Amino acid sequence: MLSPVVTLSIFQKQPDPQTFSPGEVIFKEGQPGDCMYGILEGEVEILVNDKSIEIIHSGEVFGTGILVGIKARTYTAIAKTNCKLAYLDESGFLFAVQETPVFAIKVMKSYSERLSRLQHKL
Repeated sequence: MLSPVVTLSIFQKQPDPQTFSPGEVIFKEGQPGDCMYGILEGEVEILVNDKSIEIIHSGEVFGTGILVGIKARTYTAIAKTNCKLAYLDESGFLFAVQETPVFAIKVMKSYSERLSRLQHKL
């Protein structure tokens, strides 16, 4: 497994991280989107059909499907604790992949593992 340090270093370079309070919705299932997120601090709860699927932590990424052709968010993301999130839009994602190819592997691995967990829990 690749270290979350690779992911964190890329997201820490992004300007204007966003903060969320516990219970605050980051995005909802079915919404359009244009960026993926990296958790700098805190925990995020992932829900599908209002059912909690998993809690993700600092160093993890989410919302990546939007950047690989999925047209709408496939789950709801809610701040479980106080969170500090950085984000990458498509151009930022492509730049990060070009500069740090291992980042692409980390994102693909995270995305495929989350899809697998979602399928098994639904």
